[in-house]
Amino acid sequence: MNLGWNIESLITVSSIIASLIGIVWIMKHDWKRYGLLFLCSVLVGNLLCFLFILFGFYSYPYRLFPGLSEMPILAISTAFPFLVLIGVRYCPKAWPWKIPFYWVIVHLGLAAESYAIEQTNLIRYEYQWNFWDSYTWWWIYLLLFEWIGGLLIPPHNRKPIPIKTLRYGRLGWALVHFILIVTIFMFGYLLGRYAP
Repeated sequence: MNLGWNIESLITVSSIIASLIGIVWIMKHDWKRYGLLFLCSVLVGNLLCFLFILFGFYSYPYRLFPGLSEMPILAISTAFPFLVLIGVRYCPKAWPWKIPFYWVIVHLGLAAESYAIEQTNLIRYEYQWNFWDSYTWWWIYLLLFEWIGGLLIPPHNRKPIPIKTLRYGRLGWALVHFILIVTIFMFGYLLGRYAP
C-alpha cells in the first residue's frame, strides 16, 4: 500500500472515509433498497471507468494499490455511489427542480476532478478526452441513477429538499447560484487555458 505523506494519499483516503460514512448514514434509512442502489452504482461506475481506461480516454497515475488495478477501485466504489445516494435521497420531486439540484452536484464533482487534474497525479486525461466529456458523463451517470433510484426507492424513503428552499431569495437559491457562477467561471478559465 502506497500511503506516503502526499496530497494524493490524503485526498484518496479522506474521500473513501467520508464517502463510507455518508453511505452508511443514508443506507440506515432502508439498507435493502439503498444497498441495492449502492451496488448498482458501484457496478456501473467501475464498468464505465474500466471501459474509459481500456479505450485510453484517461488514466490514474497514482493509486493506493497500484499492483491490483489500473483504476482506484475503492475510491470509485465509494465516492460516486455516495453522490448517487445523496442525489436520490434528497433530490426535489419535480423535474424542473431536479435539474438545478443535480447541476450543483455535477459542478462540484467536476470542480473536484479539475483540481485533481491540475494539482495532483490522481487522474490524467488522455486521447480525445476533455472537461466537456467528463461533464457529459457526470450528467448521464447521475440522471441514470436518479431514474433507477426512483424505481428502487419508494417516496416515503426519500427526503426531497422542499422546493421553497430553492425559490428566489432563499438560502438554497443563493447557494445554487453561488456554486454555479463560481464553477462556470472556473471551467471557462480552464477551457480557455487549454484551447488550441
